[in-house]
Amino acid sequence: MAVADSEQISQQRPYHVLRHRDFRLLWAAEMLSTLGTQVQRVAVIWHVFEITGDPLQLGLLGLVRFLPILLFGLWGGVVADQRDRRRTLLATQIALLAASSLLSLATIHDFYLLPTIYALTFASAAVSAISGPTRQALIPALVPRQDLTGAVTLTIISSQVAAVTGPLVAGVVIAAFGVAVAYGLDAVSFLAVIAAVLAMRVRPTVASVVKGGIAAALDGLRFLRRAPVLLGVMTVDFLATFFGASTALLPVFAADILGLDAQGLGLLYAAPAAGAVAGSVLMGALRPPARPGAGVLAAVAVYGLAIVGFGLSKTVWAAVAALAVSGAADAASMAWRHALRSLATPDEYRGRVAAAHSTFAMGGPQLGEFEARLAAALFGPVASVVIGGLGAVAAAAVVALRVPSVVRYRVNH
Repeated sequence: MAVADSEQISQQRPYHVLRHRDFRLLWAAEMLSTLGTQVQRVAVIWHVFEITGDPLQLGLLGLVRFLPILLFGLWGGVVADQRDRRRTLLATQIALLAASSLLSLATIHDFYLLPTIYALTFASAAVSAISGPTRQALIPALVPRQDLTGAVTLTIISSQVAAVTGPLVAGVVIAAFGVAVAYGLDAVSFLAVIAAVLAMRVRPTVASVVKGGIAAALDGLRFLRRAPVLLGVMTVDFLATFFGASTALLPVFAADILGLDAQGLGLLYAAPAAGAVAGSVLMGALRPPARPGAGVLAAVAVYGLAIVGFGLSKTVWAAVAALAVSGAADAASMAWRHALRSLATPDEYRGRVAAAHSTFAMGGPQLGEFEARLAAALFGPVASVVIGGLGAVAAAAVVALRVPSVVRYRVNH
């Protein structure tokens, strides 16, 4: 893919993109919906553990969430590219509303609970495999091309804020009203997106994808092979999250190295999220970079160094600071990566590229948690985390050297 010297991005701060009505409606609605989804995720984890008391079941729950993305992710991208994205997003939100409502009703009536939870979790994840790429592919139709980077940055901010506040809201709701109400709250949150989509004035055109099913998915993969900039940033993201999956070992660090109790462990878990929110808000106040690819690689290198710093930490505040920096760097990498993808992907491939991106982004942490635990068993937790952080730095360096177009990709202010 040639360097896009002719691309234009706005000189304005990202929050100025909210002047576009349709994007503003979707952005606000998606923030509420993501908050509801975070509440539901916490409620499901709590509910399954409450029913079984078995930590292994929580691992199975993670697998149930990941498998649909692995199995249907690329197909979801094909759907996003072949059909009216506005109508597809509307249909997926109705399906997700139905799944959360059924989960709430099943809980109220104590109907075959554990199998129902797993079945509806799997179904929701499968629908999300279509909803996610569709939503990402729809955004460029709602804002001018020069405002795409700002739109992506604000989308990242809203998701990070929801990721932090969602578990807090979930704790309050579950303690006060129970998990059935938490599931119902998630169902209601999808109404916001449904209302926003129905209120949109823009009617996005249907991309001209003539191939069907597997052929269209393979065509999307062939496009990625011809787009080293996109493949490079996806690869470095996968490798960074694979090597840097330090959160899998936070309980070990809390108990055995830092001497913390459960409250201290909660502080460690909160640090990356707090850093991510701070990093996202800062991104929202700054002008977009002229070289987003170089920004991604620099952010990944900082992320890796922060993970190394966490692994070598001897005090709780040093560990919290390092984890917060890792969260901020990860948020910056995510914003620039999504912005670059939006600018460098032709409209007819947006859904499939977004789906491939999501698969990369989810696969890295899932496999990385296994790698981190295996390395900890072989070499100890400190060595596992430090080696992982250095692996993330090395990944950024290798991509910079082997795929120089990532560094050279430029947009004009």
